[in-house]
Amino acid sequence: MLKQNWKPLGLACLTAFSLAACGGGDTTAQAPAGGGASAPEQAAAGGSTIDKIKQSGTVVLGHRDASIPFSYIADNPNQPIGYAHDLQLKVVEALKTHLNMPDLKVRYNLVTSQNRIPLVVNGTVDLECGSTTNNVERQQQVQFSNNFFVVGTRLLADKAAGIQDYPDLKGKTVVTTSGTTSERLLKEYNDKNQAGINVISAKDHGESFLMLQNGRAQAFMMDDVLLAGARAKAADPDKWEIVGTPMSYENYGCMMRKGDAEFQKVVNDALNEVYASGEINTLYKQWFESPIPPKNSNMEFPMSDEMKAIIANPHDKAADE
Repeated sequence: MLKQNWKPLGLACLTAFSLAACGGGDTTAQAPAGGGASAPEQAAAGGSTIDKIKQSGTVVLGHRDASIPFSYIADNPNQPIGYAHDLQLKVVEALKTHLNMPDLKVRYNLVTSQNRIPLVVNGTVDLECGSTTNNVERQQQVQFSNNFFVVGTRLLADKAAGIQDYPDLKGKTVVTTSGTTSERLLKEYNDKNQAGINVISAKDHGESFLMLQNGRAQAFMMDDVLLAGARAKAADPDKWEIVGTPMSYENYGCMMRKGDAEFQKVVNDALNEVYASGEINTLYKQWFESPIPPKNSNMEFPMSDEMKAIIANPHDKAADE
């Protein structure tokens, strides 16, 4: 989740990961995180995403490395996993049918909170399904699929810290992830209420939780489900608790380039089929109510009424519309 004015990219490309197998026998590769589209991709970048994919024979999926359980890396560095990633793979299968390309290849591109929108906008990434908030500001830059999750922004803290809500943060250090909606909301709250909070920003969710664990911060503010994912990954999950009145409710959606009605329809049709068939309940139980890699921890995060509502009536509206 981000809300940020983007500056021209100056990101160094990460070394590409080696080829790995994907479900259904697809050939997959890890693309550079900072950009670097191939020649076929660059040639097709001015056209539709469908034309780009058809010409290159490859669809590029953006993924995260620490957005548990939506999109993250566990045991295999070449293979992202997670709830949102599984939904992306449903879209891949729909694309194969739509394009009559059963051998359509998949390439993975690692993205961060800071670069995910630019990489979608410039055509490096065709589809990003992770933990990205669908909001009005972002809709000016990218196009969203129907929403696939609803979250509230809360706090993760040590049970012994005595923190139950935002007023308890006075004089304390709170970490959040750079470029996220939580970062903006926390800074606005701090300024408006003269709350005396020392706000620090980490590069990703993993680093944010590490700062909480090693005592550099007394609380970590983020989407409640991501906090539950961080807690599940901890050495001692029972030490940590999610607290605080949600500062906002937000919808997650998959991102794609604007003005791409055909591609958006393929994406939405794939998601809607997962909802209508009831398969979404199986996926949800797998990732939010069962042991998950890498430590076989259970997030114990039951489906909310808000989540059930977007499954029953799919839409791509932002929570702040």
